[in-house]
Amino acid sequence: MNAAALFVTGFGTGLVAGGTSCATVQLGLLTGAVRGEAGPVRPVAVFLSAKLVTHAALGALLGLAGGAVEPGPRTRAILLIGAAVLLMLFALDLLDFRLARRLLRRAPKGGADGHCAAPSGTHRPIVLGAATLLLPCALTLTAELLAVSSRSPSGGAAVMSGFVLGTAPLFGLIGVTVARTLTLLRGRLAALVAVTLVALAGWTLLSGLRLGGWMPDGGGGATAAASARFVSTDASGTQWVTVWALDEGYRPSALTARAGVHTVLVLRTRNTHGHTRAFTIPSRNRDVVLPVTGETRVDLGAPAPGRLRYVCASGHSPGEITFQ
Repeated sequence: MNAAALFVTGFGTGLVAGGTSCATVQLGLLTGAVRGEAGPVRPVAVFLSAKLVTHAALGALLGLAGGAVEPGPRTRAILLIGAAVLLMLFALDLLDFRLARRLLRRAPKGGADGHCAAPSGTHRPIVLGAATLLLPCALTLTAELLAVSSRSPSGGAAVMSGFVLGTAPLFGLIGVTVARTLTLLRGRLAALVAVTLVALAGWTLLSGLRLGGWMPDGGGGATAAASARFVSTDASGTQWVTVWALDEGYRPSALTARAGVHTVLVLRTRNTHGHTRAFTIPSRNRDVVLPVTGETRVDLGAPAPGRLRYVCASGHSPGEITFQ
């Protein structure tokens, strides 16, 4: 695929599905970029410009050097937890907690009112826009795979630039809406926005814990019927475990299989375009990007007794296989 075709592919992916996925993951950074700014358009534009430049640069690196520069699942999990903390700080800032205000804003420069002033100029939107590179959504990972497969800096930059530009309309709308909401809902009504950010912080924290494989055991929900249907053994003794990656999640989401035997996980897709195409096994620190339609096999070796958990690459749609 040439650079123009890769750009169109990236743009289409971002426009059709990437905006919602990425905006959910990166909302905290976008909120921080517009918080305290006089007008919403300029900080949103700067935020998106910084995001475009950094993602284009990453695409060029991926095209040149392959996937070695991509952060693994555990690294992304830590970043998601950091994003949850950031969302909580923004919520506390809305409620005028002094500690949060001090952490998010620069020290005062001797102003007459003695209050901390928000960073001036384009500094904060640039930093936060660039930081989106560290919090990729699942569809960003799909675009990154295309950049790797292009095997050229120009192709990699084209697909990542197209993806970011495809998500830009929704990001711009959300950014302007958040900024105007923060301006209008002053005083007590700002608590409504703060509560929303707290809920998003909890959701992001949960995603990070899932992606890192740090969620405590909650008991298996596998049924004998599902296990009998989707787990089989061939004549050579190899155990085959089949999981479907659908737009709405992984099916079945819980299975039981035999431990101590050679096992192959078969991941199937059929016209799947959502975040579940980026499949992650946290305990193995491994990502697998699935085709829109097809079958992908992952050799699991001979798993020991216990649970093998899986999620999409941004920590959503959890599932597990219990080996016993």
